[in-house]
Amino acid sequence: MNYRITHQTHYEYTETVSLCHNQARLSPRSFFNQTCLNSHIDIDPQPASFRERIDFFGNRAAYFSIEQPHNILSVTATSDVHIASQTQLTSDMPWETVCHILKTTTDPALLPVRQFVLDSPKVYTEPELTKYAEPSFSKDRPLIETVSDLTQRIYNDFEYVPGFTTISTPLSDVFKHRKGVCQDFAHLAIGCLRAMGLAARYISGYLETLSSSDKEHLIGADASHAWFSVYLPNHGWIDFDPTNNLIPPDRHVTLAWGRDFADVTPLKGVVIGGGQHALTVSVTVEPILCLIK
Repeated sequence: MNYRITHQTHYEYTETVSLCHNQARLSPRSFFNQTCLNSHIDIDPQPASFRERIDFFGNRAAYFSIEQPHNILSVTATSDVHIASQTQLTSDMPWETVCHILKTTTDPALLPVRQFVLDSPKVYTEPELTKYAEPSFSKDRPLIETVSDLTQRIYNDFEYVPGFTTISTPLSDVFKHRKGVCQDFAHLAIGCLRAMGLAARYISGYLETLSSSDKEHLIGADASHAWFSVYLPNHGWIDFDPTNNLIPPDRHVTLAWGRDFADVTPLKGVVIGGGQHALTVSVTVEPILCLIK
């Protein structure tokens, strides 16, 4: 499947901004079943400097600064992506076996995975997460079945309520009120999995905006989306979407991944001046016909 993603971010400031420095992760990754065919970021006003790099987690990151006075900042990222369909993965490896491998391995290829078992800035393995996770983790249950059950429970137990949380809302509040958005549900699942000794990472990306009549509408389209993946030895990382209770097929576009949202924020920065600001974000993900380059 081929998609064109248009991600627009628009800031309007009540006072003049004299200088701003920004970091963007708005260019999709390329990996085994996803190829970013092209990606371009348009910035208005014109930045005085712009450079790109690959960050610690392999994500594409851009830095830019605007050194002229401005009251409006617009950033538009346009990308074409090809996603190959995946066959359904099957594995009988119990979750306890995965935990043992992660805890005892000396394989250099697996050592980087172990960082995703640890706490991160926005995800702490609190006792309440362990207690919530435990019903899904019966003895010798296959990892895929275990994580699928946890994903379904989060989907059933937590209500999707846009605006109820912000990027700074602690996970404990989400757990207490049983409400949130895709970012919160991804963090919740990651916290539960890490509490049980598994490696889980945060995925930032998009969903297909316009679905055909024979496709179910997915929650989280028309905006940035988030889900998580869990590590299974001999297979790699497996994605799960707790907001929609599914293993992502070919309608999810991966932008970046990290320990939690703090590692993959699409756009952030510092400004001098500006006063109050109004922020508008829109995302469109549309199927296109194109050839892989």
